[in-house]
Amino acid sequence: MSELKNDRFLRALLRQPVDVTPVWMMRQAGRYLPEYRETRQRAGDFMALCKNPELACEVTIQPLERYPLDAAILFSDILTVPDAMGLGLYFETGEGPRFRKIVRTAQDVDALPIVNTKQDLSYVLDAVSTIRRELNGRVPLIGFSGSPWTLATYMVEGGSSKDFRFVKAMLYDQPQVMHALLEKLSLSVIDYLNEQIRAGAQAVQIFDTWGGNLSHNAYLEFSLAYMKKIVNGLIREHEGRKVPVILFTKGGGLWLDSMADTGCDALGLDWTMDIGQARSLVGNRVALQGNMDPCVLYSSNESIRAEVETILSSFGSGCGHVFNLGHGIHQFVDPARAGAFVDAVHELSAKYHQ
Repeated sequence: MSELKNDRFLRALLRQPVDVTPVWMMRQAGRYLPEYRETRQRAGDFMALCKNPELACEVTIQPLERYPLDAAILFSDILTVPDAMGLGLYFETGEGPRFRKIVRTAQDVDALPIVNTKQDLSYVLDAVSTIRRELNGRVPLIGFSGSPWTLATYMVEGGSSKDFRFVKAMLYDQPQVMHALLEKLSLSVIDYLNEQIRAGAQAVQIFDTWGGNLSHNAYLEFSLAYMKKIVNGLIREHEGRKVPVILFTKGGGLWLDSMADTGCDALGLDWTMDIGQARSLVGNRVALQGNMDPCVLYSSNESIRAEVETILSSFGSGCGHVFNLGHGIHQFVDPARAGAFVDAVHELSAKYHQ
């Protein structure tokens, strides 16, 4: 594997000195880019794009051709794991992801296999190795998975949900069934992320999109405990380098202290949390990633620069900050605004690293 020409992202995650604050964007390969929309159309549909390693590589690298980003992230979907468990993932226009089979009973959970990534998700591993080869050491490649709680939410609800009625009813009525489901998902995610690392991912992120919808005790028991289990099961060194692990719970600002004790290397923050307060809470235990409101990218370049400066100054001087949005970039953002954002981070952050 080629040597990394730009490793500031990995260095920042491990709280080592960098020249400027590294930056990448969640969903940076996506619908806001016309070139992405063109490639997706060529693929036929979203899942066909995910399952074609060459095209997945193409869209992963597209944002790097436009912007001086400090990391690439594998182009895939968080629901590949439940799909590999036989639930039949498909996408309804305007509806988002749906499953042909839904998990609602103990029997449904018992029938689920634990994913064997090499057999069941080889297309993801092919994409990782293809992207890694094409990057040729330009920037590090991030692998990822959904958290067990987030995956379970989609599997029990059958798709997206506003009220989480079925998954929360299972959590409270049949906690043992929920734990059995989360256990199978944890073992599947451990295998999935470790195989991504073996295929070439140099850092991994666990996306806990729906953890913030839980009560305090339920979050600790049904979301965080399983993310900790995954962190403890991951390969943490590969190709002679540490492989940093980032945990991101949307709406998880209340639990940063507990999250920092899982053994992860970094915590992703959404935009509702002040990053300076977060830094004083977690101290030197973990790096922080975030956390500009993605909607700032709808505003002027001047407003974007002002918000970048506010976040940089709130974090303060020193290492351990990866700049990102507080959630994925929105599809109607002007690509030029995203470029202004990336440039602002690099230009305005240098003084915090002298």
